[in-house]
Amino acid sequence: MVGKITNSLELADNTPETMAAATSGHHLVLGPGAQLEAEWGVAGLELPDLDALRAHRVERTVAQLIAFGFDGAILMDPMNLRYVTDSTNMQLWVMHNAARYAWVGADGTVMLWDYVGCEFLSGHHDGISEVRPAISSDYFIAGDRFDEKADQFAAEMAIIARAVGGPTPRVAVDRTNVPTVLALQRAGIEIGNGQQVMEQARRIKSTDEIRAMRCAVHACEATMDEMRVALVPGMSERDIWSILHAGNIRRAGEWIETQILSSGPRTNPWFQEASSRIIENGDVVAYDTDLVGAYGMMVDISRTWIAGDVPARPAARHAHELAREQIERNTELLRPGTTFRELTFGAWFPPAEDYRHYSCLFHGVGQCDEVPDVYFPQYWDSAGYDGVLEPGMVMTVEAFVGARSGGEGVKLENQLLITDGAPELLTDYSLDL
Repeated sequence: MVGKITNSLELADNTPETMAAATSGHHLVLGPGAQLEAEWGVAGLELPDLDALRAHRVERTVAQLIAFGFDGAILMDPMNLRYVTDSTNMQLWVMHNAARYAWVGADGTVMLWDYVGCEFLSGHHDGISEVRPAISSDYFIAGDRFDEKADQFAAEMAIIARAVGGPTPRVAVDRTNVPTVLALQRAGIEIGNGQQVMEQARRIKSTDEIRAMRCAVHACEATMDEMRVALVPGMSERDIWSILHAGNIRRAGEWIETQILSSGPRTNPWFQEASSRIIENGDVVAYDTDLVGAYGMMVDISRTWIAGDVPARPAARHAHELAREQIERNTELLRPGTTFRELTFGAWFPPAEDYRHYSCLFHGVGQCDEVPDVYFPQYWDSAGYDGVLEPGMVMTVEAFVGARSGGEGVKLENQLLITDGAPELLTDYSLDL
C-alpha cells in the first residue's frame, strides 16, 4: 500500500515513472542490495523487519507525547524525521535549510511536508497518512517574505493541531527558526521542547533497531579492514579517511558526522580533523568513525593503529595501555539500573593532571549521538544530569589518553547494548595497536 500523496501543486504524481520512484524504485525499498545482504547472512545477522521497526518508533513517540502532555509534535530535525517516518531527502541539506517537517499526533497520526516536488519520496511508507509540499520561512527559501511564509505554515499547523488538542493545543517542537516560533505563538499554539520528547522516544531500541545496528556495525568493520590494509606510510590523513567514506557509502551507509582522524604529533590534543599531513613510518593513526551507516543507524567507535613496520614508541604504547584499561574497566559499569551519576563518579580514568581526556566518559547512540551524555566528575555540578540505564539502550564507552607532557595520543571507543545483565559488545573489532 502506498501512502496518500496530496500535492497542491498538481504535479504528475500518478505517472508510472513517479509511482515507480515512490515504491519499487525507492532506495529504501531496494534496500542494501543482494550482495551486502548475503554478506550479513554469512555473518549470521538477521535483517530488520522494517514495518515492525517503523511501528515501534511511532508508538514510542506517541507514548512520550502523552507522557509529557502534548497533543502532537512538529519535527524538523532530520534525525527525528527519519525516526518517525523512515524517509530521507537530502539529509544534510535539510539540516541547514528548513524545507522538510512532520506532524506526529498524540492520536498516532503521521503527516509529512516535503521539499516541493519531492512528495513522492515517502510513497514507500504506508504509515504516513498524508504528504504535502513544505512551506518554509527559511531565509534562503523565503527571502524577505519569511514572516508571510511563517504565518502560512502556522495557520496550516494550527488546523491540524486543534483537531487533536482543541482551541489551544500544546505542541512539541524540536528545531525551527525564530519567525516560525513567533508565528506558532500568534496562532495560539503553546510550544514545548520537542527535542526532549524525541530523545526520550529514541532512547530505547527495539529488537529490529538492534538488528539494523548490527548490520551497520558489520558494514563499518568491513570498511575498517580496508582502511587497515591500505594504511601505509606516505599516505596523507585524508587519503586514509576517504576510505572510510567510500566503504560506508558502498555498504548502504549515509554520511559521516565528523572528520576526526589524525596522525603522529596531531593526535594530542584530540579532535583535530584529517589534514594533508603525510603519515610517517611508526606514526600513531587514530580516528573516530562517527558514521551514520546502513538503515540510518550510527556506528560510533574509535581505534588507534601504528602505521608501517616500526614498533610503537614507548609513550604511545603506554597511552594505549591506559586507554584500553579505561575502556575495559568502564564497560563493566554498564548494567541496568545504574544511574548516570554512578557512571560519572564510578568510572576509572588516568589522572587528569597528567593526561588529557575525551569530552565525556559515555554517551548514548542510535541514529546519531543520543542522550545521555555522561561527563567527567569535575563537570557534574555545572553540566551533569541524572537518569538510569535500561535494557534496550545503546551506549558508547570512551577513552582518549594524551600525556600533558607531550607525545602521541590514543583514542578508543566501543558501542554496547544494555541488556538485563552484562552489556553486550556490538563492536568487537580488535582494540590492539
